[in-house]
Amino acid sequence: MLQIADDQQSMRDVSNCVVFCPWRLPIHSAGIRIPAFEMEMRLTVVSGIDESVQSRKIKIMKKVLGALLLVCLSTSVLADENLVGFRASTLADAHTDRTLEMVVWYPSPTTSPPQLISDNPVFFGALAVQDAPPATGEHPLVVLSHGVWGNWGNQVWLASALAHKGYIVAAVNHPGTTSKDRSPEAAARLWLRPADLSRAIDAVTAQPDKFGVVAQRRISVVGHSLGGWTALEIAGARFDPDLFTQECGAHPTLVPCAVYEKINPASTPASKARLAADLSDKRVSAIVSLDLGLSRGMTDESLAALPVPTLVIAAGVPSEDLPAELESADLAKRLPQASTRYVEISDATHFSFMSICKPGAVALIEESSPGDGMICRDGDGARPRDVIQQQTITLITEFLAQPLATRQ
Repeated sequence: MLQIADDQQSMRDVSNCVVFCPWRLPIHSAGIRIPAFEMEMRLTVVSGIDESVQSRKIKIMKKVLGALLLVCLSTSVLADENLVGFRASTLADAHTDRTLEMVVWYPSPTTSPPQLISDNPVFFGALAVQDAPPATGEHPLVVLSHGVWGNWGNQVWLASALAHKGYIVAAVNHPGTTSKDRSPEAAARLWLRPADLSRAIDAVTAQPDKFGVVAQRRISVVGHSLGGWTALEIAGARFDPDLFTQECGAHPTLVPCAVYEKINPASTPASKARLAADLSDKRVSAIVSLDLGLSRGMTDESLAALPVPTLVIAAGVPSEDLPAELESADLAKRLPQASTRYVEISDATHFSFMSICKPGAVALIEESSPGDGMICRDGDGARPRDVIQQQTITLITEFLAQPLATRQ
């Protein structure tokens, strides 16, 4: 919650907003839809201030915000006139009760007014035109997998950026391990996470009239946290539940161990066998992991033989819960060196790969869930999160743009 003590403080709070300006993405200056609560959040004042003073400060804030909005709009329009499309749909499964929420971002020739997608009181969203027609030609497909208790909105910054660079980008909410569905039964079926991504690939490739034509042998998966594990599994890595249990005995403070114990995906011989099975999809031609977990349960043999190029990005800020040396760095050492690239971003935390928080977001989160405000924090003295994410976007796009034989 923003606390306004004087007009100069108001100006400082507004200037902080510019660093995270959501309108810096390519948009047109007309017809932007911006939720009213965004303005309300930034105009909150300390209780006890005289009502007339509050009114005057609100008017000042509105004028300043209006001017900053115009600056953001004009700068963005000059930088890039391209827009992207966005569609949300539900994927039913005739054989199971695992219905998926799927969203797709894609290149589009549309000139219709965009609106903010996945924008809420905590996180900035991104601009797109809902149900816009897709662009002509073939486009590579990227499928995103969120982390445990996350959702497709966590990587909206990446989805939007990739779509602006010509990619079709699909994302799903994984039942049981999403903020939208924490069903213990669904969470325990951890082996269905890679299958969720395969279903998204099926849906996108079958509907070129909605999303565009997917280029041959250009399907990649990018996963954050548990989504990184999902990316490895769909690429051909094999998970050994017994091995992971041993590793957790040796490293009990690792957060993935606590998550694994909570969801309990290997509670029966049948579920253990499903979890250890081959869950790969041969259509996937490259993968990217963002500060993944559970990699210590992957077998050396399957990692050494992983058939697709892999970019492993790690958060470099020291962490006892998910240290790079025990997860991402250790994983990279076990993958084929000729087709693997490892990058550690020194000022990134595990949460730097989630959407950018709005001013006042930490207070809102702490009020409802004490201790969880850490999702808005990066390393001490870190660059702004949008700068860290721009570096991540560059690493990913450069990696995916290379021919299959040279991605390393």
